[in-house]
Amino acid sequence: MKSIDTKCVQAGYKPKNGEPRVLPIYQSTTFKYDTPEEMGDLFDLKKSGYFYTRLSNPTLGALEEKMTVLEGAKGAMACSSGMAAITLGVLTVAGQGDNVISLSTIYGGTFNLFGVTLPKLGIECRFIKHDENLVSELEKNIDDRTKLVFAETLANPAMDVADLEKIAEVCKKHKVLFMVDNTLITPAICRPIKWGADIVVYSSTKYLDGHACSLGGLIIDGGNFDFQNNPRYPDFNTPDNSYHGMVYAKDFKDLAYITKARVQYMRDIGAQMAPMNAFLTNMGIETLHLRMQRHSSNALAVARLLHNSPAVEWVRYAGLEEDKSFGLAKKYFDKCMCSGMVTFGIKGGREAASKFQKALKLFNIVTHIADARSSVLHPATSTHRQLNAKQLEECGISENLVRLSVGIEGEEDILEDIQQALDKSQRR
Repeated sequence: MKSIDTKCVQAGYKPKNGEPRVLPIYQSTTFKYDTPEEMGDLFDLKKSGYFYTRLSNPTLGALEEKMTVLEGAKGAMACSSGMAAITLGVLTVAGQGDNVISLSTIYGGTFNLFGVTLPKLGIECRFIKHDENLVSELEKNIDDRTKLVFAETLANPAMDVADLEKIAEVCKKHKVLFMVDNTLITPAICRPIKWGADIVVYSSTKYLDGHACSLGGLIIDGGNFDFQNNPRYPDFNTPDNSYHGMVYAKDFKDLAYITKARVQYMRDIGAQMAPMNAFLTNMGIETLHLRMQRHSSNALAVARLLHNSPAVEWVRYAGLEEDKSFGLAKKYFDKCMCSGMVTFGIKGGREAASKFQKALKLFNIVTHIADARSSVLHPATSTHRQLNAKQLEECGISENLVRLSVGIEGEEDILEDIQQALDKSQRR
């Protein structure tokens, strides 16, 4: 399969003769074997198979295989949420005394994980800006205890496009893992491994599911990072006493990372995706390529309307030629599709933002983005309200920032709803 469209539909599950055409939901916690020797081989990872859904399950396995194919990767692991995927993804390589480096313009939940929760576990996070000093700031902050660099392909809600290739070059120079959150863009538009990322993470709750009905997350391992003989990652090159002395880099080579993530951290923390959610996510991905085209075209029309509106101070959408990230979007995003999220600064600040949200009829105020239905939020008073003024500034969030998640409804209806709400927002 060459086309990403075909992979969305066909990859992951291949029914055999007489088997169900649609991926079944394996709603079972356990799996039966004829001999204790077979079970022992599974626990020793000598054979592939399923024995307990906390580690994996055939429904989850099909979803993981689909995402592996879509990303051009080596392996994947389904998790209970996007935050679980990021947490397990970091813990797989970082522990007490280590540090990670992250772009500051990231989702508020991730910012809180990195800035508050991980330091309680002894893991420091160093935030840097994505600006003209990006390379020098990376170089300045990397030391011998740096375990990964983190970025979002498209920042939520700052809307900056990360210069993946530039970050990857620095990471490769220092032999540091590069992790990318590709939630807002999806593999239908960009595949970060192609541009030098080592690990890709998702909140599959968003566009992958596409219908706001199944919570989930994914970690995808590109399999290109060389852990062997890398002094930065001793845990990959010393025996794991909790798993019969296995040495991950030696025994699993290009699957070292995803194997360690599953048999250590998924085993011990148990943040596994439910089989029903894996089924729904897999079904959602079957139409991902179609939905992302419609999300992107609708969002571009919205961005153009906002750009020309006297009620708007600024607008961020990488698909606009006037946007500072337009050049990076042309480089990294297929057909310059930029997904369905648009942010803008409304004249009148918080008061006008409140009026605008209340006046909308088609858009709903929800703590969610990236499903088929259009939605709206004011991040400073909702998803990012736990951040102080300085942190909001670091995340690229102003008091007047309104976030639109543009759905796949008719373009004319979407534009009409936004226009009438903008008009009402400016009335005294």
